[in-house]
Amino acid sequence: MAGLGRHFADLPTTPRMPTLFIGHGSPMNAIEDTPYSRAWRALGARLPVPKAILVVSAHWMTRGVTLVHVKEHPVTIHDFGGFPDELFAQRYPAPGAPGYAEATIDLVKNHHIEPDERWGLDHGAWSVLIQMFPKADIPVFQLSVDLSRSSEAHFGLAEELKALRERGVMIIGSGNLVHNLRAIAWGGGPAYDWAEAFDARMAEAIAKGDYKSVVDAPKLGRIAQLSHPTFEHFFPALYPLAVADKADELSFFNEGIDLGSISMRSFMLA
Repeated sequence: MAGLGRHFADLPTTPRMPTLFIGHGSPMNAIEDTPYSRAWRALGARLPVPKAILVVSAHWMTRGVTLVHVKEHPVTIHDFGGFPDELFAQRYPAPGAPGYAEATIDLVKNHHIEPDERWGLDHGAWSVLIQMFPKADIPVFQLSVDLSRSSEAHFGLAEELKALRERGVMIIGSGNLVHNLRAIAWGGGPAYDWAEAFDARMAEAIAKGDYKSVVDAPKLGRIAQLSHPTFEHFFPALYPLAVADKADELSFFNEGIDLGSISMRSFMLA
């Protein structure tokens, strides 16, 4: 990656890469055979191999600055607690993509991005990628979610990343369209009415290409407040939408709400 230099113009042109939003849910999906992890494995087997993967994960939260990870060997971050030792033993030793990360900083002109070497790959990234691309041989870098930005500002930043798709970069948002850990039904049971309503409303807007309604979702009142007590898991969904191309076809997968209050709905634009 070092040979790429630091400028966007240095990146080779490629066919347009797909872009995805992954509802990642529990980190246990990294090691368990679930309907969600099976869908990730099947998807990874049929996707084109990117030059690099850019992940916007709900679990790298910053405030007042957007960071991009530029280290050559990102560490695997186990940013959770209360799970079995087997999960903490997992490593995802994918190389970093410092050339692509520096080129991303060069590409984005209207929003400030700073380089970072302290982060790595959090479970919003590696718990999904370990199923999709188990060989861990594709360079990966992350972009942080600045919690001080509005959804409109996130969408605007993401729009500036669109050209990366024609440079071999697969852009993946990792979060959940509904995410309320306080309301989880640990014993199982039906989804909450507000979770179903918010999930359905987002799916309808995405299917229609009405991305403004998705951007405006935090203003929906009760169903938005219950679906997202905080919006870090929602913001990553805006990134694949903002980099979408008119020629892209939309496909949903992993539709459904887990534990009553976690939407696993995912989508791809390709």
